[in-house]
Amino acid sequence: MSHLRGAFAVFTLAVLPLAGCATGTKRAASFAEAVKARPDVTIVVTDSGLGGLSVVADLAARLPQSGIARSARVVFVNALLDDAIGYNDLKDEADKVRVFDAALAAMESRYRPDLVLVACNTLSVFYEKTEHARRGTTETVSIVPMGAELIERTLKETPDATAMIFATKGTIDSGAHRRLLLGNGVSGARIVGQACPKLTGAIERGAHSEETAGRIRGFVEEAIGSLPEKKGPLVVSLNCTHFGYARPLWEETFEKLGYPGVKVLDPNPLMTDLVLREGGAKRYPETKVTVEVVSKTPITPDVKAALGALLRTTSPATADALEKYTHAPDLFHVAIEPSALVR
Repeated sequence: MSHLRGAFAVFTLAVLPLAGCATGTKRAASFAEAVKARPDVTIVVTDSGLGGLSVVADLAARLPQSGIARSARVVFVNALLDDAIGYNDLKDEADKVRVFDAALAAMESRYRPDLVLVACNTLSVFYEKTEHARRGTTETVSIVPMGAELIERTLKETPDATAMIFATKGTIDSGAHRRLLLGNGVSGARIVGQACPKLTGAIERGAHSEETAGRIRGFVEEAIGSLPEKKGPLVVSLNCTHFGYARPLWEETFEKLGYPGVKVLDPNPLMTDLVLREGGAKRYPETKVTVEVVSKTPITPDVKAALGALLRTTSPATADALEKYTHAPDLFHVAIEPSALVR
């Protein structure tokens, strides 16, 4: 697939399963081909919450001057099944796959995208097991390989550094980033994985709140406690799309704990980099971008206000779309038995 070219070639073998390219799979339609074939394109960005809106904001800010298409419709779809049931609340991966597959099918039928960006580390981990991946009808790009490639490249630039990977419990438990790094020759001694349960919710309520600051400090202290005795530079990788909203708190926390000037990595902008690279040459004076936000679950006024203020600094259009989001309770349906939930 075309998204494996260039900077991501080093991860070709590891990325193939995550991108749904198993043997016998139909070749996905290429976004690069789509923008050459027609003037107007649709990009769907999806997440298991609202963190992926940061990817949408970056797209909306950078696409206009690219001129790769006459217009780009950017649709953010929150793939959460229920406001009381997140993907990490499901015990079995098979149920997680079933829910995400239903969400992906709804995205395909409603929006007919030319590209799907899985801007969610949790969903990226098991995307390759979905029917959507096996069908291969739309080019689909997952964020996990991008994050792993960024960590690897940064560790090569700083040979004595240790990488700290902060992510949701589901992402850390999957070992996805660690596997990709180990497979490309990074020593396991240079990788510290830190799960951050309930941090995404805190950030949605207030990215710079006392609650968020307290949780970040606790997770950073725990990660530092896992370091080998030998001190050296740290590379801090934020591998949940929500975490970048609170980037100043991460930097301040490390400084207060004796690690000033840590390098903080956020793979979110790499998704726009890929879109622009695949889009190729400038064909129009500008690309007209429209943004839509769709969610099966309701988005509260407090969350809209908190995230909207952060998004507006990058993309007013994205903040406005969040404020006027489409609540689509019938977006997709999956029955979940109570016994399937983590107690």
